[in-house]
Amino acid sequence: MEFAFLIIGLLVGATASWIVVRSRLATDVTRLRLELEHERSVADEKVGVLTQAREQLSMQLQAMCAEALRGNSEQFMQLARAQFEQLQLKATHDLDSRQKAVESLVTPIKESLEKVNTEVKTLETARIRDVTRLSTLLTTVAETNDRLRTETNSLVTALRAPSVHGRWGELQLKNAVEAAGMLAYCDFVVQATGRGDENGLLRPDLVVRLPGGRTVVVDAKTPIQALLDAHQTDDDGVRTQRLADFARNVRDHVAALKAKSYWKQFDSAPDFVVMFLPGESFFRAAIEQDPSLLELHAQSGIILASPATLITMLRTVASSWREEQVAQSARAISELGRELYERLGTMTE
Repeated sequence: MEFAFLIIGLLVGATASWIVVRSRLATDVTRLRLELEHERSVADEKVGVLTQAREQLSMQLQAMCAEALRGNSEQFMQLARAQFEQLQLKATHDLDSRQKAVESLVTPIKESLEKVNTEVKTLETARIRDVTRLSTLLTTVAETNDRLRTETNSLVTALRAPSVHGRWGELQLKNAVEAAGMLAYCDFVVQATGRGDENGLLRPDLVVRLPGGRTVVVDAKTPIQALLDAHQTDDDGVRTQRLADFARNVRDHVAALKAKSYWKQFDSAPDFVVMFLPGESFFRAAIEQDPSLLELHAQSGIILASPATLITMLRTVASSWREEQVAQSARAISELGRELYERLGTMTE
């Protein structure tokens, strides 16, 4: 019984203790909740203050950085401007110096190029002139051949006089030289005389000067009386005989010229002589009557030449003279080029 009361007392005490403890715990919980809320409010206030302080600090740092950057930028710009002005002054001075140096080198180069250009223009002008002259020459040769053909018969009577014959031959020779454009490089009989060993004084009708100091002798003294007689007669037999006589006279004159050895009497003359026949008909008649004349003149060093043949030969010589002039101009251009190269080498150094 007592034990039961003891148990009940313990239960009542425990219940009372639990109620008291519970009441205290509730009070503590309420107090702790209030404290927590207070602490949270204080923490929120601190967080707000810290956030505001951070924002202010950030703004201050940005302002300080901007100010520092502004100051540095202005200082940098001032320094850069000063350096740029110095560099600009130096560059201007260097540019002026280099410009003067380049001008001192370029001016002679320009003058040399102008000289080269002048030489090239001169060569081109000469080339055009030669082409025009050649075209004119070919036309002239054709016209001359036609004219000679038509005038041969009318000249026969007049040419029977030796003095007229001689002057006409000289005229034909001079015409051929003029047609070839070689008057400047040809000396006629009054200017060219050689000394023979046995035949005394030798007088060729023409001496042609070649580039390099060489000369070619031309003789125009071919006897044509027999050919003139052949044109005058109406007898075919007599004509045939006189034409044969003319061919024999040509052969004899070839032998006489070979005996004179003109090429030995003139310095730098090649070992042949040109025997000029003053008309195409003369040349054709001689070859038709005696075809072996071609072989004979090749073996004897005597070259038979009609006006057309002589003009062709002289045109070849004229071409050699032009090539010589071109070579001289080329040497002048080469000298200018060498001078230009040396000046460019000096400039690069």
